[in-house]
Amino acid sequence: MDHRNAVLGRVAPAFRVWVRPLEALSQPFSWLIVGLTGILAFLALYPSLFLFYGSLVDEPLGVPGHFTLQNYANAFLDLEAYRLMTTSFIFGVGASGLSVTFALILAWITIRTNAPFRRLFELTAIIPNIIPPILISISWVLLLNPSNGLLNVLLMRTFGLEKAPFNIYSIPGLIFVEGLILTPLAFLIIAAALKSMDPALEESAKTLGSGEFGVATRITFPLMRPAILAAGTLNFVRAVESFDTPAIIALPARIDVFTTKIWREALGSFPADHNLAAAYGVGLLGIALVFVYLYRRFTSQVESFSTVTGKGFRPHQIDLGRWRYSASAVALLFLIMMVALPFVILILTSILPYYHVPTWETWQTLTVKHYGYVFQHERVYRAFGNSLFLATVGATLCMLLASLTAYITVKTKIKARGVLEALVFIPWAFPGTALAIGLLWAYVNFPIPIYATIWILLIAYVTRFLPYGLRAVTSTIVQIHKELEEASVSCGAGFFVTFRRIVLPLMRPGIMAGWIILATIYMREFSASIFLYSPGSEPLGPLLFFLYIDGQHGPMAALGIVISVVCTVLIAIAQRFSRWEAR
Repeated sequence: MDHRNAVLGRVAPAFRVWVRPLEALSQPFSWLIVGLTGILAFLALYPSLFLFYGSLVDEPLGVPGHFTLQNYANAFLDLEAYRLMTTSFIFGVGASGLSVTFALILAWITIRTNAPFRRLFELTAIIPNIIPPILISISWVLLLNPSNGLLNVLLMRTFGLEKAPFNIYSIPGLIFVEGLILTPLAFLIIAAALKSMDPALEESAKTLGSGEFGVATRITFPLMRPAILAAGTLNFVRAVESFDTPAIIALPARIDVFTTKIWREALGSFPADHNLAAAYGVGLLGIALVFVYLYRRFTSQVESFSTVTGKGFRPHQIDLGRWRYSASAVALLFLIMMVALPFVILILTSILPYYHVPTWETWQTLTVKHYGYVFQHERVYRAFGNSLFLATVGATLCMLLASLTAYITVKTKIKARGVLEALVFIPWAFPGTALAIGLLWAYVNFPIPIYATIWILLIAYVTRFLPYGLRAVTSTIVQIHKELEEASVSCGAGFFVTFRRIVLPLMRPGIMAGWIILATIYMREFSASIFLYSPGSEPLGPLLFFLYIDGQHGPMAALGIVISVVCTVLIAIAQRFSRWEAR
């Protein structure tokens, strides 16, 4: 037996779980796989099963009931149900279409043209990913509220209008704000496709006499179609499952989409109807699963449309001539809507004694008392402590599970690796509101007292965002050559020693970057938290919401600025770890 076979022969029994069960179960590594599979299955399937259970019984939360389909009949077999589905579909299509359109224009300007400041625009385009989505929604309400929105009042004063030109409390307003929130995600997908496109085909078309418009319509955009469709389907799912924007805009306007309907049934009515909320959650989950499947299909087609070769190349750049400044102006307009206006109105609101449209006299009354509220009020301290606990412990647990799963799925050949990856990505299709309802049903009678504690929030965070951690660490582990592990095993080290001394140190940059990204997401999570928090365990997302609906706009804006600064610092640290990993 040669050296390679000797090494593989030493570790093979640990990997033949399904071929030789009795022998495999005597190995510690096999017990690790069994335990990890059990944990992932519990996290992914337990709330899913109870979501279905809650939708199929006739008794309220925590009470044994009898089988019934009446909840589905009440949810989907009347005129209101068709109106709900139509509105949700219009909202999803409109927001995803708008985000893809904005992202496509912005990516084309920053990647494929010689527009001035295009590098700055490219970096700025992802800033909205740092800001909590609920803050962006609130900022646009403060800007376009028909009664005292800053932009509406300024336009009315400037042009002598008697009525506000814009009404944010409408379906177009809902679509506009959600489209802006989703634009950075679509931009990342489309920009990556543009950067990786070999310009040889475009140059050949130009050689044959095609103009820039013909090249774009016949070559560039057809090659980008899978990426555009992938961004569109992904953003449709994100829009339909979103509760941040609907909570701020749709609820006051009495516009019902799936997430607001779930909220009304579970929290916004008395008595609460968690059975009907579960039925709506199952419907929302079904829609999400269909479009996640389409997203996976479209992303798999990206490889079929790949034009990247082994030769180095630079993306084809279009000389816009005198129009390059106009292109920069268009990109700047998008970034003003996505970044500048929300930040300006939040900063202004945080230093006004009370929210109003400022006048010249206002500048003499500016105050920082709202920041004093943020740093002194016990309610804020408690929410910060809860979010810090959830971010620290949740991100640590998530990256631990993600690291083990990534190692098994990438570095081993056991048949269970596909099952592990599937279990991780099931929650990726789970809307936050539907997951929250499933967790309420799952843990209300759980033997361990988890219901109505901070621990149910921790379970929700780890379950929902585990795929993000897996993606972060997988990109690192694929770069670790197997010879390093084989050398360790040949020196007598077992799996756990090899993993701890060889693999884990090499994975550290990816683990740290993933940990920081997850901590940032946890610090601003809202959709699941609003359903699962209990008095004393509320994190920052629900606190922002309650400060806003209580009319405490100044403290809300000040707290939002502080959260955004903290998240920005965390993302900057993550970028440093990413650059370290690249070296």
